[in-house]
Amino acid sequence: MKNKQYSQNVTVFHGRTAPEHGRIVGYAAIIEYYNLQVTVPVQLALISTKHKVYNTEEWKVLTPRHKPDESLYGQITFALKYEGIDLAILNALFKVVNQKEILALIKEEPTGIYSRRIWFLYEWLTDKKLKLDDVKTGNYIDLMDESLQYVGTPVSSKRHRIKNNLPGVKNYCPLIRKTEKTEAFLKLNLPKKISKTLGNIHPDIITRTAAFLLLKDSKASYAIEGERPPQNRAQRWGRAIGQAGQKPLSKDELLRLQQLVIENTRFVQMGWRVQGGFVGDHDRQHGTPIPDHISARWQDLHRLITGLIETCDKLEKDENFDAVFSAAIVAFGFVFIHPFEDGNGRIHRYLIHHLLASKKYVPKGIIFPVSAIILERLDEYRTSLESYSMPRLDLIEWKTTPKNNVEVLNDTIDLYRYFDATKQVEFLYSCVQQTAEKTIPDEVNYLKKYDAIKVFLEDNYEMPDKTIALLVRFLEQNDGKFSDRAKSKEFHELKISELREIQKKYADIFN
Repeated sequence: MKNKQYSQNVTVFHGRTAPEHGRIVGYAAIIEYYNLQVTVPVQLALISTKHKVYNTEEWKVLTPRHKPDESLYGQITFALKYEGIDLAILNALFKVVNQKEILALIKEEPTGIYSRRIWFLYEWLTDKKLKLDDVKTGNYIDLMDESLQYVGTPVSSKRHRIKNNLPGVKNYCPLIRKTEKTEAFLKLNLPKKISKTLGNIHPDIITRTAAFLLLKDSKASYAIEGERPPQNRAQRWGRAIGQAGQKPLSKDELLRLQQLVIENTRFVQMGWRVQGGFVGDHDRQHGTPIPDHISARWQDLHRLITGLIETCDKLEKDENFDAVFSAAIVAFGFVFIHPFEDGNGRIHRYLIHHLLASKKYVPKGIIFPVSAIILERLDEYRTSLESYSMPRLDLIEWKTTPKNNVEVLNDTIDLYRYFDATKQVEFLYSCVQQTAEKTIPDEVNYLKKYDAIKVFLEDNYEMPDKTIALLVRFLEQNDGKFSDRAKSKEFHELKISELREIQKKYADIFN
């Protein structure tokens, strides 16, 4: 045992400046005391010398009366009580602390709430059974505190008299903190807004809206990757998106999706990676990797993808766990793992559609054009990805391979199966909000206006559909006016008075 206190006075912790003088406690103290090689939590706990409780984006500041005992039990208890569960830190801790020490601290209060939580988490994470008798009496208690984090449907553990409400499984379990943003998003009740928007709309308009959104999303998903696929390829991927949620997620299904995404396989090793992977650049002079993100070790893919699929299945069946939260947990985790040599980004965005559809977040047949919104907000999207990737780069030991790839040298599986998905949830929800409140209503409104001008042109000029589509496109591109070219070529048969009448009708409808 080290002869120093767990909590320490700091002004800066892992490059993060404290908002005032104080002592780190909870997870920060545990990380420092045991020199754990883990990602530092988004929000750290600090005991101030003052008597004011407040939060910043990076700190939870508490008063001297909140200071925990200077013991491992005291620090873990504080962390569980005020910071929630961090599976990556606890798993790293249980690897370095002697089992006898864990056993001793649980025995101090074997039926206590926090002792039972620590006991359950130790056995769940390590697959090691402590020499303790099952708890025979007392109420069942929740493992996760739902005032701090979003919980899944509980499964009872008789041994600990614990209700395991983790949203995932051992091999894949990202968690989401409750924040002002996440709570505000939930209160919007976006599915209700979408249903209201579509409730009184003619089925034909809904069908055409869905078709437009589908193709728009397919093209945008390729554009995000810097590709411009031919129309038939975009339509093929669009049809795949349209079927999202109809088949259960499986390894075979993921392989099928990659085959749909990758048309030219001459230069791509299809299927699961059997080498390292990274996202980034190569040094121009030597070709050595310059990673922005390092993919999971290929040796860990089976466990990680199996865990991700099991968690996906669990979340799909959990009627109380929000669909957008579920989509973020599964889809972003997939792209962080990066199991394929190519096609990961498009499948990642497909998985968003899959969860929203399978959990019936939107009316059947309506596709959220998430990729189209992401394309409009690429900087925010990259920031949400980097908030995960950048803190983990320093924790990954790697070397350059002869083919200028990366080979990971240390055990990194916990970086991909246990992470805080809050930032990704907040970004995805903002995209869903934009879709529900603007994109879908705008498209429905446009189609209503288009149909109005179409009826006018059919009744008064007997124009065929193809000509109407061309005319509307010309007016859209020229601020509602016929260009000189349109007057002299495509619509030379219309009189000046007719052109003016059409322009006025267009303005009345579309403005």
